[in-house]
Amino acid sequence: MRLLLLHSLLLVGCAASPQPKVVLAIHGGAGTILRENLTAEAEAAYRAALEHSLRAGHAVLEAGGSAMDAVEAAILPMEDSPLFNAGHGAVLTHEGHCELDASVMDGASGGAGAVAGVRTVRHPIRAARAVMERSPHVLLSGAGADTFAGEQGLEQVDNAYFETERRRRQLERAIAAQARGEDLGTLKFGTVGCVALDQAGHLAAGTSTGGMTNKRWGRIGDSPIIAAGTWADDDTCAVSGTGWGEFFIRAAVAHDIHARMAYGGLTLAEACDQVILEDLTAAGGSGGVIALDHAGRVAAPFNTPGMYRGWIDAEGRVEVHIYGDE
Repeated sequence: MRLLLLHSLLLVGCAASPQPKVVLAIHGGAGTILRENLTAEAEAAYRAALEHSLRAGHAVLEAGGSAMDAVEAAILPMEDSPLFNAGHGAVLTHEGHCELDASVMDGASGGAGAVAGVRTVRHPIRAARAVMERSPHVLLSGAGADTFAGEQGLEQVDNAYFETERRRRQLERAIAAQARGEDLGTLKFGTVGCVALDQAGHLAAGTSTGGMTNKRWGRIGDSPIIAAGTWADDDTCAVSGTGWGEFFIRAAVAHDIHARMAYGGLTLAEACDQVILEDLTAAGGSGGVIALDHAGRVAAPFNTPGMYRGWIDAEGRVEVHIYGDE
C-alpha cells in the first residue's frame, strides 16, 4: 500500500457580520506534486496562474457580484490555461480526444447544473451554468450537451483546440505502460474548482475537468456529479473536489462534508478532515477539496503529496500553495 502524505489546512475568517466580507478559494488539482518534479519556471507559472484566477474571481465579489459569477470568473482562466486539466490543456481519452466535464451549484437556491463528456464547448463551466439557469435539467451529456451549449450561444471549438503536446505524450506513456501491464494507479488526474462567498452571504461552487488520462467507454468522474465533486448550501458550506473520481462518487464526498455539518454539528474543518483524511484515505481513495463555510472560513485538506490551491480571505490576503508542507 502506497504511503499517503496527509495534509490539512484551515484558514479562520472573520466572524459573521450583517454584511459578510467576501472570500474566494480555488484549486487546480491534487496528486503527486513534488518539488523535484517541477522546475523553478514551472512552479512560478503555476503560482502565477493560480493567483490570476483568484484575482479574477475576487474582483467580481469586490464589485458586488454574486458568488456564482465569481466562481465562473475564477474558473474561466484555468480552463484557458494549458497548465491545468480542464478546457485547453485537458487530458486525452484512450481514443485520443478530449471529453470534458463540469458542474456548478448555487448555495442560495439549491440550483445545480452539469455537463459530461462534452467535446466542442470551449468553456464547460459556462455550459454547466447554462444547464442550471436555462434548462429544466441538472446533467446533460455528450453530443446533446454540446448541442445545448451551442443553442445557448456558447463558444464552440474543434476538439483539437483542447489538446496540447504535453497531454499527447502523457497519453502515449499511459498506453505503453498499460501494454506492459504496469499499475495505472499513478496516472495523473486533475481538476480545477472554485468556491465563493459574496457580499449577500451566499455561497457557490464550481468544478471543471478533463477527467483521467487514457479513460475509456465514456467514463465520467465526480466533477459533474452534484454531491460527489460539487456542493453548495448557504446554511453550511460550498465544496469542490479533486482526485480519484470513482471514490468521490461512491462516498458522495462533497455532500458528506455538508451533511456532517448540517446533521452532526461539526465545524467545516472537522467535517473536511473526517471525510478526506480519514474516510477517503481508509477507502484507498486519493484527492482533496477546497471548502468554504458561511462565516468565511476555508478548509483545504488533501491526502496526496500536493494540491494546487489558493484563496483570498476576508481581509483580502492572497495565499497560493502547491506542496503538502506549505
